[in-house]
Amino acid sequence: MSLQRNASVVVVHGAWADGSSWNRITLPLESAGLNVVAAPIPLTSLSDDAAALRRVLKRINGPVLLAGHAYAGAVIAAVDDERVKGLVYVAALAPAEGETVAQIFYKEPPHALAPKLVPDDDGLIWMPDDGFSNAFAQNATKEQLALCRATQRPISVMCIQEPAPKPLWKARPTWFLIAEEDRMINPKTQRFMAERMNATILSLPVDHTPILTASDAVVKFILDAGKTCLS
Repeated sequence: MSLQRNASVVVVHGAWADGSSWNRITLPLESAGLNVVAAPIPLTSLSDDAAALRRVLKRINGPVLLAGHAYAGAVIAAVDDERVKGLVYVAALAPAEGETVAQIFYKEPPHALAPKLVPDDDGLIWMPDDGFSNAFAQNATKEQLALCRATQRPISVMCIQEPAPKPLWKARPTWFLIAEEDRMINPKTQRFMAERMNATILSLPVDHTPILTASDAVVKFILDAGKTCLS
């Protein structure tokens, strides 16, 4: 089954990251014949982030597969564009209509090594330095962790407290990579969300950020999804 020539994958970063977090995924997908766009989102509110993604989608011709990591799972489901043919969740959050990111994030007890996340005086949540090595990407190399710390972008409290709109996963096929060694989003919560949306599930012994630490598996997962909905 071959991919359409003008098919695209739009990848969306989560909290404490930017589009470069998908760098290890981008070129392999391009080599497989997909156009790849890393959508920048401001991390200021769920509605702001969804609006930013809609602006990116307006620039794309042809069918699109959306892929979101972590918080971005909420963002990719908050748009409704006919070009979007499917959604891929990579250790991502998928609130239902009226549910907040915080509610689903804290559905299960946190891991013992999960960072203590507290907003600053500006309502921004930063990742503590040791949070990257303890929980965000405990399987990453020292070099990868150094880049995570250096390029982190804080997430606004508004992102996690704003109720989600009707999610696109109710109307599109979905794929969910469950990270069994995730110390940020409880794997039980990931399975609950994946089963709730009736997703095609892949469960792997990876950490919260497999786009860095298990990129080959993520590439294959996205390609498998693409061959189903972009062919």
